Amino acid sequence: MKKIILLAVGCGFTVAAAGFAGAQTENYPAKPVRLIAPFPPGGSVDTVARLIGARLAEGLGQQVIIDNRSGASGNIGTELAARAAPDGYTLLINTLPFVTNGFLYSRVPYDVVNDFAPIALLSSSPSMLAVHPSVPAHSVRELLQLAKSRPGTLNYGAAGVGTNPHIAGELFNLLGKVNIVVVQFKGGGPALIATIGGEIGVSISGVGETAPYVEAKRLRALGVTGLKRFAAMPDVPTIAEAGVPGYEYHLARAARAQSHAARDRGVAQRQGAAGHARAGLRAAVRAKRLRGHRQLARRARGSSEERAGEMGQGHQGKRHARRLTAPGRKREA
Repeated sequence: MKKIILLAVGCGFTVAAAGFAGAQTENYPAKPVRLIAPFPPGGSVDTVARLIGARLAEGLGQQVIIDNRSGASGNIGTELAARAAPDGYTLLINTLPFVTNGFLYSRVPYDVVNDFAPIALLSSSPSMLAVHPSVPAHSVRELLQLAKSRPGTLNYGAAGVGTNPHIAGELFNLLGKVNIVVVQFKGGGPALIATIGGEIGVSISGVGETAPYVEAKRLRALGVTGLKRFAAMPDVPTIAEAGVPGYEYHLARAARAQSHAARDRGVAQRQGAAGHARAGLRAAVRAKRLRGHRQLARRARGSSEERAGEMGQGHQGKRHARRLTAPGRKREA
């Protein structure tokens, strides 16, 4: 697992370092670089940001500051990056919500096409479906049977509306014909911690973040979301082979800079050649291979409001129900 993560990071670093080498002829960077991660610590975006940041700092000879600005499914941190000075000293690392938020919210305070220029695809990896040890399911098929026998009573955690765990969870519901209720958190880290603590029963989080807790017997792994088994945990089957044919989901993380910075100073070109970066972004989209993406987006948009009432019993349920509602989301006509 560690080897695979470092290989992905090394690839992203190579692209960025090639651009920065050219930038150094203009004394860039002359001060620390800020890398905004629009999710809290402990999730997959934060993990990759810290691995990338350490390597970039070595190559640049300047400090790379990881700035976690979480909230609103990544909207807060992404807006901060869009409004930053166009000088190449503020970068953004993001994942699926960078694209899906424009479909799930009536308005986002940035334009993903015109406000940003892609730099590089940093990593792509599967997630892991795991449950708390108290959940009486030891396989994907047993989880499906349990969910069908108790519709609407099982919960899984997500990092916000339209985030990777949310779309992966709704894809599982759709293909498995079950109704496991989503509980929204501010990020993947808090959602994973809630599963470890038994607050919710099911987790769909990055393999790198989940595996240590599986090894410590604090979570039980049921399957991975890729089409192939994870090399570091070969005994864990894929979800597709374990009971949900056709299931596949991958996490992808990419780095971006403001597009006006690219026009004014050629920052994006120096950091990895914009043409290749755009190709990388397209590859990231293809890597997800989410058939029927519009159908999933509609399902994700409606799932929170439709299920909020089911979580309304007790103080804890009310708190989660409030999390399910994201202000400003588009509603079905």
